[in-house]
Order: sequence, then structure tokens, then C-alpha cells
Amino acid sequence: MPSFKTLDDLNDIAGKRVLVRVDLNVPVKDGKVTDTTRIERVAPTILELSKKGAKVILLAHFGRPKDGPSPDLSLSLIAPSVEEVLDHPVSSASDCIGAAAAEAVKAMKNGDILLMENTRFHKGEEKNDPDFVKALAALGDIYVNDAFSAAHRAHASTEGLAHHLPAHAGRTMQAELEALESGLGNPTRPVVAIVGGAKVSTKIELLLNLVKKVDALVIGGGMANTFIAARGSNVGKSLCEHDLADTAKQIMIEAATAGCAIILPEDGVVAREFKANAANETVAIDAIPSDAMVLDVGPKSVEAIKAWIERANTLVWNGPLGAFEIEPFDKATIAVAKFAAERTKAGKLTSVAGGGDTVSALNHAGVADDFSYVSTAGGAFLEWMEGKVLPGVAVLSKANNPISGI
Repeated sequence: MPSFKTLDDLNDIAGKRVLVRVDLNVPVKDGKVTDTTRIERVAPTILELSKKGAKVILLAHFGRPKDGPSPDLSLSLIAPSVEEVLDHPVSSASDCIGAAAAEAVKAMKNGDILLMENTRFHKGEEKNDPDFVKALAALGDIYVNDAFSAAHRAHASTEGLAHHLPAHAGRTMQAELEALESGLGNPTRPVVAIVGGAKVSTKIELLLNLVKKVDALVIGGGMANTFIAARGSNVGKSLCEHDLADTAKQIMIEAATAGCAIILPEDGVVAREFKANAANETVAIDAIPSDAMVLDVGPKSVEAIKAWIERANTLVWNGPLGAFEIEPFDKATIAVAKFAAERTKAGKLTSVAGGGDTVSALNHAGVADDFSYVSTAGGAFLEWMEGKVLPGVAVLSKANNPISGI
């Protein structure tokens, strides 16, 4: 991973205008923020800059506006929650560029925090339009990116600004990059990856990348059925992409070539209907009834996965092992998550997890805080696991940052 500048490289910034890209794309219902996790993640960066006397100017998007400004996608809806989480006054600007933005910045005092309006109200944001980038850059002296979750997009506020201002990673971005480096970039081996979820089709690139980087790959969830079927076993009415049998076989061949063990379920918990507390039974994976569907991996599989984790020094996790949303098909995910958390707390495992369903599953198991790092980044986390270059990260590297630090 390329080296990058952090807030530790910023000195004497009192009075400096610092443009901070944050992720405030939070869930809102009836005009109220229902989950402040993403605001809490960026709070340390914002408050550190404010305490150092910088004029902190927050740039963010909210939703997917199609035709310019929209009242229901205004960041003014988020501002009260930002102020509450920070426990610090936050002023708002009615635009992120132009006269209104310039006046709002001009009125700032050292330590003030200003939330600009939704950057996506301008088409130049997603197009990374040079003129829009220059208009944003004119408002600041320094650029800090603390939105890893948007780093897979080469937008004006996530990538373009780093070409015009001294660029630094915020604390959340820094923590994310350091965690990802310990997970796959330069991990302590052996490395075990768990990949679950519904479909192989959404994670082909991910699987092909992982088999070249990890020592063992555990495949769970509905996607495991595709691999089981590709080996010639009947999977009954289970979710299965039979048309991807050749792809599954190719992934297994790539794994064998790379020396990566593929760990598939040995047994499964099957039911005739997909609902909570449906009548179920545990069967060997090669004895799935034709009228049943696999909704979770069984106890033998859980023990096998735990044995691999026990041997490992590093664990990377994306996707649940079963239909964790409904009982009792959450048992395997909970059991493995708790075991990984115990190993992590004992100092025997570095555990990095990410992806929407994964975060929900770990929260459901009550162990999200016990993992080494849990990413809320979604798409950016998945693209990193696929081995892709993230524009918002690449541009922060010292080699690509043409302007010296402040």
C-alpha cells in the first residue's frame, strides 16, 4: 500500500481552511436520522482539526439527486445530528460552491465547523469536472479525505481535490487503510477468508482475487450451494446459480493452483419453507432432500470453520454463513463470529470484516466491537477485497500528491 499523509503531518493549521470530505449518507426517516454511525466515525477527525484552530469545512453527498437541488436530499436534514454527535456548533451553507459558499467560509472563525450543501446537487461532482473541482478548491487551503466509503468513486470531492490542495487522510480513512493492510495487503499468515451471501455472480472477482492471497477460503451462504452443485451434489430447492457451475469449477481450479484450500459446508440445516422457526433438520451436504432448501451451515461445518480460524493469524470476513435474518438459521454465523471475537480479544487473531450484511450479522451476534476492525464502507470495501485500485485512496499517496504538507 502506498504511503499517505495523515493529520499527524499537519502543523500550525490555526486559521487554515480545511476541506474535509466525510460520509454523511446516513439513513433518514420522517426527516430524522435513524443511525448516526457514520457521523460518529468521522467525528474524531472533525474535532481534532477544530481543536487545532482550523476552519473545518465539511463536504459530503446525500442520496442520489437526479435533477439538481432537492429539499428531501438537503444536508440541512443531517446538520442537527452532526451538531449533536460532535457536541459542537455546526453552521450550514446553502451551496457548496459560489457566492453563498464563499460568504459562509468568509464568516468562519478559527475552530468553526461549516457543513456545505450536498455536493451531488451539482453534476460536476460525479463527473469530476475540472471547473467544479477548482470552485471547491478555491474555498480551502488543505484537503482531508475521511470518507473511505466513497473512495471507490473518482468524483470531484473524493479524488479531484487532491490534485489541487495538499491532501491528507483523516483518522477514519487512516484506520481503515491500516486495517485493510493488515487484512490482505501485508497480513500475518496463515490468512483465512470467509465469504458468504446469496450469489456467486456478485462476487466472482472477489473470489478470484482472494484465492491468490489467502491460505483458506470458507464459502458459505447461498453461494456455497453453487459450488456444491458444481461438484455434482443435489441441492434440492436451495438458492443456486446452476448456470455458474463452470465458474465455480474454475475458481476451485485457481485455488488449487495457488495453494488455497476451499472450505465448503460438510452439513447443512434444511427446511421446506423460508420463514422464522420453520421446521428444520440437519443433513449431510450430499444428502439434501429434493424438496428442501439449505438455510444455514450445520454444526460439523461450524467446527471445521472454527478449526481453520484457530490455525489462522488473520481473518477477513465478508458475508454471513446462512440466512441470519431469521431464527434459527442464524446459529452458524453467530457461533463462528463469537469464536473469532474470542480469538481476537485473546490477541491471537487479527480480524477484519466489512459489507452491509456482514456488519448487521456481527451486530446481531453482539461482537462487532470485538473484531479488530469492522468496515462500514460497503462498495469500497468490496472493491478493495476484489483487488481494485480505489481512486480516492490512490490519489492520497505521497507519490501522487504534488504539493508538500503544511
